[in-house]
Amino acid sequence: MIRKIIHIDQEKCNGCGACAQACHEGAIGMVNGKATLLRDDYCDGLGDCLPACPTGAITFVEREAAAYDHQAVLEHQKQRQQPHPHAGGCPGHQLRQFHRAPEAPAAAPAPAASQLGQWPCQIKLVPTNAPYFDGAKLLIAANCTAFAYAQMHQEFMRGKIALVGCPKLDGVDYSEKLTEILRNNDIQSVTVVRMEVPCCGGLEMAAKKALQQSGKFIPWQVVTISVDGRKLD
Repeated sequence: MIRKIIHIDQEKCNGCGACAQACHEGAIGMVNGKATLLRDDYCDGLGDCLPACPTGAITFVEREAAAYDHQAVLEHQKQRQQPHPHAGGCPGHQLRQFHRAPEAPAAAPAPAASQLGQWPCQIKLVPTNAPYFDGAKLLIAANCTAFAYAQMHQEFMRGKIALVGCPKLDGVDYSEKLTEILRNNDIQSVTVVRMEVPCCGGLEMAAKKALQQSGKFIPWQVVTISVDGRKLD
């Protein structure tokens, strides 16, 4: 039948997952980091997802589509209520609480010193040329890693110049700026520390693209941190 149904522009979609969360019927899901209409018969054509989209990637079209199946949607909603680590929306938005065992009483240890080597440290704010880049070992880290991984300062930040960011929140492609930093400075190595959630893939891809476009051979590595604070690589 010909009916009104949503259309998702993959070029405009930034992978935030807001539309998937707004779609109560479960018609929209995240596939390869992009919002996708999973089933025509789950879409009621009312457009609750439209105002949730920050980039205007969702519009209405009229096309051949299966009729809205209310009963199938009810069954699907029951399934979605069951616990599942990636149920509905972006996996990076899933709510999780970690129950940490309390530390045994002990004499108060000396506070660990910060290993931040420079300011600013946000990718959007740092200049592309700065004295601290000369001979630097570069750390490119997702914002959340410092909160999730307890040894972030000692293990990764010590002795490095740290650049932090979140491609989802900043809504920019860091590759151009990172390319300029790598091309215009004597960078000795690059370490990328990201979270396991899909949205962090943008940070890793930007770093890899910058390394390729810099025209230099620079040793590099990628380390992934789990959302419960474990090093996966």
